[in-house]
Amino acid sequence: MGDYLQIYSYTPKSGDDIYRLSARCNIPYSALATLNRINHPEPLKKQVLLPTVPGLFIPESPSNDLERLISLSRESDEGTVITVHANGRSVRYLFFPGADFNQTERSFFLTRGFRFPLRSYRISSPFGMRANPFTGKPQIHNGVDLAAPVGTEVYAVREGRVTDIGNDSVFGNYIIIAHDDNWVSLYGHLSAFSVRLHSNVTAATVIGKVGNSGQSTGPHLHFELRKNGAALDPTKMLFR
Repeated sequence: MGDYLQIYSYTPKSGDDIYRLSARCNIPYSALATLNRINHPEPLKKQVLLPTVPGLFIPESPSNDLERLISLSRESDEGTVITVHANGRSVRYLFFPGADFNQTERSFFLTRGFRFPLRSYRISSPFGMRANPFTGKPQIHNGVDLAAPVGTEVYAVREGRVTDIGNDSVFGNYIIIAHDDNWVSLYGHLSAFSVRLHSNVTAATVIGKVGNSGQSTGPHLHFELRKNGAALDPTKMLFR
């Protein structure tokens, strides 16, 4: 492998992005993204590694959501262990020559997707107008209710930082996480917290457990996604 796979260093020029570099060097952007540990498309501002052989590079210790997703989808496949030396450090990768993103991985990379906060659930109340279960009056439901047993693990839906955690008369025990691009996620009616204020989280982080706190008619997770402060239907943006 080492005889024909070589890695070169490149200093990006102004305006360079992963797509322009991919086209100019005839290297799939999936190879550039995984070798350089780029989670989502972004301007290239620091030194970039260029492989002479296309494929996917999965680090020995995945550290972002895309790396974890790729690692899980290929845990039964056989790759070649390589060590890449760059910027004064060494990183071990499992290299899959010729491999490319599958549909889910590509969508995740391109759209900065969110994952569902529960692994098992039933939608008990959708997003939108509904009768308030306590007053009976029509009211906008700014999130989605996911019914699950008390104690079910709740996951962060994407990388982010816990910006608020506490108790509210309506949401009960709740957590708010800020994400890139002015996205915010809210998790309500929890029975327990598993993170602290200002914690950094990924989509693999358990942040709490389903409960029945606050204004709740039964065990469930109230989940919201907001962009620039506006609530949007989470079910249209989540990877199941």
